[in-house]
Amino acid sequence: MKELQLKYGCNPNQKPSRIYMADGSELPIKVLSGKPGYINFLDAFNGWQLVKELKEATGLPAATSFKHVSPAGAAVGLPLTETLAKIYWVDDLGELSPLACAYARARGADRMSSFGDFIALSDVCDRDTAMLIKREVSDGVIAPGYTEEALELLKQKKKGNYNVIQIDEAYVPEALEHKQVYGITFEQGRQDLKIDDALLSNFVTEKKEVSSEALRDLKIALITLKYTQSNSVCYVKDGQAIGIGAGQQSRVHCTRLAGQKADNWYLRQCPKVMELPFAENITRAERDNAIDVYIGAEYMDVLADGAWEKVFTRKPDVFTEEEKKEWLSGMTEVTLGSDAFFPFSDNIERARKSGVCYIAQPGGSVRDQDVIDTCNKYGMAMAFTGIRLFHH
Repeated sequence: MKELQLKYGCNPNQKPSRIYMADGSELPIKVLSGKPGYINFLDAFNGWQLVKELKEATGLPAATSFKHVSPAGAAVGLPLTETLAKIYWVDDLGELSPLACAYARARGADRMSSFGDFIALSDVCDRDTAMLIKREVSDGVIAPGYTEEALELLKQKKKGNYNVIQIDEAYVPEALEHKQVYGITFEQGRQDLKIDDALLSNFVTEKKEVSSEALRDLKIALITLKYTQSNSVCYVKDGQAIGIGAGQQSRVHCTRLAGQKADNWYLRQCPKVMELPFAENITRAERDNAIDVYIGAEYMDVLADGAWEKVFTRKPDVFTEEEKKEWLSGMTEVTLGSDAFFPFSDNIERARKSGVCYIAQPGGSVRDQDVIDTCNKYGMAMAFTGIRLFHH
């Protein structure tokens, strides 16, 4: 297959639309089910690059959950704790395969953003992963292959219209890439920078020693940022992104947005939230929405009389600001990556509130020393990579 006609481009009025190989060669994909669209393929190809690199960097199966050409979550296949299994709504599935754990983590970090996602998997999709995907609201999946049982399960989704793409994992794109804007062709070298130990060797803070787990998480943060719309910042803990701030014009707004998502991830693990008395007939998505409102500033939207009865079997107590602050004080050992330098130390101050202990950023700001001094004040370790990771 040298080209694939699509229904339309980004929007229904943008026709004609297709994907094809400019050199006339075969496309490195097969559509096994469904009819993926223009944005589906943008998510699929960016997501595939991300998980492929995560697997190469960590040696672990990887998954990502993409929405609007940025990852909502990304993770490697580490086992789930009992608490994580519960807040990701997979505790009823028993012990999961490493690949399924990776997707449960990627999907679970920010479930509201992941609603209707496009999934990318680094390894052949197995039954466990397909079972998890089958019951989530998702647009499609791309992987290097599917077991017979997994493919059969996925083909049952959306009345047989779920998008399933197989990609040739041996495919290597051309060194130069092109795109058009307003009829003008842009050309650049493909972003093939390797995120490895050497890139994370220049620690500029007083604290220079980091654990192998922290180094792994720094790699996950930077690889995730390579495929996130800039400006972007990524918080990572225990092998998974827990907060991604994408596409903000101000770097501190990225840090705040990602930090709030990381805080929400941790707040969901508080017993007061995990023990919310949900009604049996509501969906996982409705539970996710209710939790997001309950732990936020607009909590009365779900606790007001006439509202709580639709979600809960009894009216929960308010999750007070004091209770939230106390719980969040237990979050630590978080890593933070930034796709460009921090221009002010306010980013570090915000990161500290979400338990950040390890940072990777390019460096190069006129205020680098202020940023370093702030890291030293809090005992953080920060590496300068010397490389910007903008993605547009």
